[in-house]
Amino acid sequence: MSDVRIETDALGAYEVPAEAYYGIGTARARDNFTISGQGLPRSFIQALGVIKASAARANMDLELLDPEVAKAIAAAAMEVAAGRWDSEFVVDVFQTGSGTSTNMNANEVIANRANEILGGSKGAYSPVHPNDQVNRSQSSNDVIPTAIHLSALLEYRTGLLPALYRLETALKAKSVEFHGVIKTGRTHLMDATPIRLGQEFEGYAGQIEQARRGVSFAAESLREVALGGTAVGTGVNAPREFARRTLGYVNQAEKVQLRETPNHFRAQSSIDASVAMSGALRATAVAMIKIANDIRLMGSGPRAGLYELALPALQPGSSIMPGKVNPVIPEAVVQVGAQVIGNDAAIAAAGQWGFFELNTMLPVAARNLLESIRLLSNVATAFSERCIVGLETTGEGPRLLEQGLAIVTPLANVIGYDRASMIAKEAFATRRTVREVAGEMTDLGPEELDRLLDPAGMVDP
Repeated sequence: MSDVRIETDALGAYEVPAEAYYGIGTARARDNFTISGQGLPRSFIQALGVIKASAARANMDLELLDPEVAKAIAAAAMEVAAGRWDSEFVVDVFQTGSGTSTNMNANEVIANRANEILGGSKGAYSPVHPNDQVNRSQSSNDVIPTAIHLSALLEYRTGLLPALYRLETALKAKSVEFHGVIKTGRTHLMDATPIRLGQEFEGYAGQIEQARRGVSFAAESLREVALGGTAVGTGVNAPREFARRTLGYVNQAEKVQLRETPNHFRAQSSIDASVAMSGALRATAVAMIKIANDIRLMGSGPRAGLYELALPALQPGSSIMPGKVNPVIPEAVVQVGAQVIGNDAAIAAAGQWGFFELNTMLPVAARNLLESIRLLSNVATAFSERCIVGLETTGEGPRLLEQGLAIVTPLANVIGYDRASMIAKEAFATRRTVREVAGEMTDLGPEELDRLLDPAGMVDP
């Protein structure tokens, strides 16, 4: 038995592996795009399978497909959605800008599997043809944008949203736990007036809450999809009821509440909703980088740094320095943040390439958007579970507070800014506390100095 079969299309004959469920269109694309070795993410293939199954059911309802054929297509497509045929999706992410090669990859796999279910063989394409039956009432130009939105919503709902809630909750818990710890505030990385450690964490929790709300707002725009517009948004070759019926089946399967766009020309010529979602992900990454950097700086030391926080010791940190333990989770957070920011730049560039009726950067936009959601989901979970919940205060923050110079600030209201500045300068020069120097350079008594220099009065004025 030969290890290849010969299939033909408008360009001629081409070899396809005999046992492959994909066909000639995919084989050509596989050979044309030997670029990155990366395909589109699993969640995208899942979304594509669900859309194809739902389309088959809608076409059956509209009497455009024989019921037995439609059922076989739907069954095969749901196997694709479940991941059974992932190895058959062999097209590189860097391909035709419409994603047509991946759409045809799905059409061919589903057609061959449906024919197999119906008792036929691979490559015969009867009674199920990739274009005539599986792709009925569809175009790559409306299916691929719809699959991007659906897969992003699935990743957001199952991964990112709960991960951000967990991180926000962990930070809020630490803000309560650390409320009684008063430490030196810092602006420009220099000593500033006192702040509660809990207040800092209250700020961090607020950042994640704001990021979560921003992502959730952006995700709502993804619920409006291009399906039904076919090639250029006019809906040629698709019944008017097709998109509504198909999306009804998608929503029944995935509970995502997709709806057909009222403006197909916008939905297919642009990827504005994906650009907006990526922007919200970038904002989330920026917030997480800030929080991670603050935490690893507060954990610096343990002898020659701030060491206001003790981070969980997760693994040895050096191959040469015995006993060294590094802030590995915050470092991972920062690296993920950098990747997400880079992905956003790629998606922003992709959004610009919507010449006339179609954006032709869909695969790279899909890949980067889904990677950003997945990376943020995973690193937010690691950050909360393997870092934030295990943070402990060391007592070093309150000790350093008494040595700080910015606690002189309340004295300015009593003795004036210039005299208070001289006290801070003298305290720094002589390595003494502000309290000691103020006792010598002012007429204020010990009780008045205690009242003015009480850190609690500065953090809750």
